[in-house]
Amino acid sequence: MIDLSLFQQYGPALLRGLGMTIFCWLVGTVFAMALGFVLALVQRSVKAWPVQWLLRAYVEFIRGTPFLVQLFVLYYGGPMLGLRLDALPAGLLGLTIYGSPYFAEIFRAGLNAVPVGQIEAARAMGFPPGAIMRRVMIPVMLVSALPALVNFSIILTKETVILSMITVPEIMFETQTMMAETFAFAEATLVLALFFWIFVEAISRIGRRQFSSNAALVARKGMVACPGRPVPIDTCIGPAAPTRVMTALSAICGKAMAADALAA
Repeated sequence: MIDLSLFQQYGPALLRGLGMTIFCWLVGTVFAMALGFVLALVQRSVKAWPVQWLLRAYVEFIRGTPFLVQLFVLYYGGPMLGLRLDALPAGLLGLTIYGSPYFAEIFRAGLNAVPVGQIEAARAMGFPPGAIMRRVMIPVMLVSALPALVNFSIILTKETVILSMITVPEIMFETQTMMAETFAFAEATLVLALFFWIFVEAISRIGRRQFSSNAALVARKGMVACPGRPVPIDTCIGPAAPTRVMTALSAICGKAMAADALAA
């Protein structure tokens, strides 16, 4: 039988663990995404072979070693290199380093999947490289990359339990304390499983809703369709917009389709 009185006794500690788990996941995911995006941009823009080699080595090394090993090296081996971190900063840094190469590969694949026609259209309209990246490539990339981003974010929620190995007081650490003091393995495991199930379901639903919203937005206002090569027109606002759009569409889709698109 499940002893419900244990939840009253350990409830505050478990709630603190839940909050710490969400905090670690949120901070680690945000910083890992940011670092991964920077790595993807560098991989795409810097063609020097030493830079490409270093980035490739970083990605392959982090992806090829277990997160627990990386965390131990960072937390226990860091002082040998003069890097002394408390458990929580070490855990957050470990999640950031661990997640960044995965996010970098997701972003890189998403950027490479942007149709060339959209980039050519933006160039024909006179947009600088920064504007092309910001207003054309990134919005389209996010639509295709969002499922993979959500999927790996879910994976990171489960990796947070490893932080208990360096005494970060997240949900796994608190349930282990509960089990050690009461031998209530069923109750503690049930709390742990229910929390992660609800947490993962919430992230999945938010991701599906955001994906549908982004896809609808791009389909509604972001593109003018031509065979296999949708062209963005919402970035061309101003007195010269019709001429610039006609020029871009003519170059990419043909004059007849450009006239039909502008008429619509």
